[in-house]
Amino acid sequence: MAADIKPEDMRSWGIVGAGGAGFPTEVKARSQAEMVIVNAAECEPLLHKDKELLKACSDDMFSGLRIMMKLTGAKKGAIGIKEKYSDVIDLLNNKKDKDIDLCLLGDFYPAGDEFVLVYLVTGKVIPPGGLPINVGCVVNNVETLVNLGRKRVVTHKYLTVAGAVKNPVTLCVPLGISFGECIEKAGGATVDNPAALVGGVMMGTFTDDFNAPVTKTTGGLIVLPRDHNLIRRYTMKLEHRNRIGRSACDQCSFCTELCPRYLLGHPIQPHIAMRALGFSSADPAMVVGTLFCCECNLCTLWSCPEDLDPRQACINSKAQVREAGVKWNPREVKPHPLANERRTPVKRLIKRLNLSGFANKGPLQDCIIDTTRVVIPLKQHFGVPAEPTVKTGDHVKAGDVIATVPEGKLGANIHASIDGKIAAINSAIVIEK
Repeated sequence: MAADIKPEDMRSWGIVGAGGAGFPTEVKARSQAEMVIVNAAECEPLLHKDKELLKACSDDMFSGLRIMMKLTGAKKGAIGIKEKYSDVIDLLNNKKDKDIDLCLLGDFYPAGDEFVLVYLVTGKVIPPGGLPINVGCVVNNVETLVNLGRKRVVTHKYLTVAGAVKNPVTLCVPLGISFGECIEKAGGATVDNPAALVGGVMMGTFTDDFNAPVTKTTGGLIVLPRDHNLIRRYTMKLEHRNRIGRSACDQCSFCTELCPRYLLGHPIQPHIAMRALGFSSADPAMVVGTLFCCECNLCTLWSCPEDLDPRQACINSKAQVREAGVKWNPREVKPHPLANERRTPVKRLIKRLNLSGFANKGPLQDCIIDTTRVVIPLKQHFGVPAEPTVKTGDHVKAGDVIATVPEGKLGANIHASIDGKIAAINSAIVIEK
């Protein structure tokens, strides 16, 4: 029963946000909210994990949603899902209760940004620098609620492996398994000397280290040829990006006019950050709005006609504003009157990013992937790193606690994902069978 679960259970079970920065779920469960929203938008191109989870594990998701509604006192629940997934919508409609609504979304990016999602579901705008709770909402990712609904420790992760692989697939794998093993389970790379974007092509991070481990926040691996334009963009040196930006930006302001946070009324103007690149010492107050950039990358990978990098300019400016201690003067914000007309269709985004040649699918594989070695980082959540509770040479079973976060600190427990022996402890715990 939902009433039997307490927020501290989530900390004990190691449940954190599975779709973003890994924010500890217990903190959200201690809020008092009017509505709990399930973020099932999944708008990153080629990712299918959340949709596949809803098809296979909807009972667990509804159980987790009920627990969050009970703990937060929310009278309403809502599921934000793209209307193109008609089969999933039919499934959810047959299982939901009358106090849970489905909010059908268009197929645009970034519908999964929680600020955008809350506005689409409720019509309310989260204030700049605020949180969904500021407008009475708690937002959880699908996998987060599935983990909660199962009422047990988190030892495995779901992720989509797509792009330049033989068989794009969504997998369930032990935490700490290597990227390379996941790619092999997708049939292997179809290109020589591949690289990958971890988490998605829009907000992901570049890697060519396929020994790196899957963590609680790894939502996907997009494998690409080394000469793909996206790999080129992600590996360009900062100095090179800034130099081109200073010389080529003509201040067309497309990056601002199509920015999803700007369209919500937030004071973020990427073209101003680009202008600031041309000054040796720009006034931080000039770019204070960059504090509210969500780094969705739309300005860089979609909006800019000159192939420049407004997102990086915003990231640069954020650091300068924070260092200077400049604050934004709060005011009421209202959505742009053309917000609905300036959405970015995912289908066109895929074409723009040169991803049309890859299969846009990721069916969930039935079996759980096994491995003989895992590397489990002590820092895979928002907050402080967990501290080991085991020592080298100890034997552990899957589900055993191997690291905890000190009382009063933000974080969540970490558990063994396979049976085995503790082989090493540093910034991660290595377990070998």
